Amino acid sequence: MKIADVVIVGGGVIGASIAFELAAEKLDVLLLDRQQPGREASWAAAGMLSPGPDSADALPLVPLAKESMGLYSEFIAAVESLSGKTVGFARKGTLEIFTESDSDSELRKMLEQYKASGLAIEPVSPDVARKAEPALGRAVRAAAWLSQEATLDPRMLMDALLTAAQHRGVEIHHDSPVARILLNGNRCTGVIAGEKSVAAKCVIIAAGCFSGSIDWLSRYAPARPVRGQMLALESKEVPLGRTLRSSKAYLVKRPTGRIIAGSTLEEAGFEKHVTAAGVHKILDGVLEMVPALANAQLVDAWAGLRPGTPDHLPVLGPTDVRGLYMATGHYRNGILLAPATAKLLSQWILGGKPELNVEQFSPLRFSVAQPRTPKTASAISGAER
Repeated sequence: MKIADVVIVGGGVIGASIAFELAAEKLDVLLLDRQQPGREASWAAAGMLSPGPDSADALPLVPLAKESMGLYSEFIAAVESLSGKTVGFARKGTLEIFTESDSDSELRKMLEQYKASGLAIEPVSPDVARKAEPALGRAVRAAAWLSQEATLDPRMLMDALLTAAQHRGVEIHHDSPVARILLNGNRCTGVIAGEKSVAAKCVIIAAGCFSGSIDWLSRYAPARPVRGQMLALESKEVPLGRTLRSSKAYLVKRPTGRIIAGSTLEEAGFEKHVTAAGVHKILDGVLEMVPALANAQLVDAWAGLRPGTPDHLPVLGPTDVRGLYMATGHYRNGILLAPATAKLLSQWILGGKPELNVEQFSPLRFSVAQPRTPKTASAISGAER
């Protein structure tokens, strides 16, 4: 039987970031993924690092998002240094575009929301926006400049992150679906992965939209798949300089020059494929912002399954089973929240108290069961390492 200090179930950006963080503490970490690590929501993402809320439901996420944004430079530096690979990080800001008849009202609402949250935002006129991005169309009625926002290439990030984690000693197994959680009384003692038992002092579930389908874990993580379709465009006529985003679509430039266009939000179950309707919806929003992209070449299209939860908030922290932790349900914000999530899980695992108030993300909010053990009861002490 394989024995580890920590088993992490799920090799996307969340699971890999936690593994990377815990390995720095000299823990024996085993990362298990049901397929090739990083090939689900992380692979499909646009890579926008935007700490601002994209809806009223996301307002509780802002403190965690700001914390994670503050950790990103150090996180990327460590990943790139250990892996010898770049992640395509760029901090060029974002232009938020408004095209509807109530654009002025929506802009004022956004300004108030961002300023109340301590986020940088500046209103700009359509003419100023078009001076910064000449390809913007005449449909632009109002705009806002979000100087703090950044982008990276999620596929480059996953490649570098997994390599860096291995260099820190993380053992990574692909094609290792976890079907069962091993228990001894009220303590989690490991998992069954395929036909093999893996013993562990702590188990962290970071399996995205598949988390709730593992054994009885839906009580903590009623995660569901939310399909997002994406397109890749190439255009010699449109020299996009920064991210453009409206309520209907967004455009993100990759280091290669490709322009990533997205996205859809679809309750389509586990059906992961591109549809004609999805492509149409994305292109409608894109061409409203930048009409000149009508002549762009469509070079790729794909879909991914985001992990949604009933309240659209992540599921983070210890459960009422000792040694069992959750880190899932990040929905549209997995790339952004990875550094802060890794830091939080490391604090819990090592017996510390999180610096942020994250009680609202507790796995117990979905469970009728009450906590039966202290939250730090399963921490790994120095003698256990």
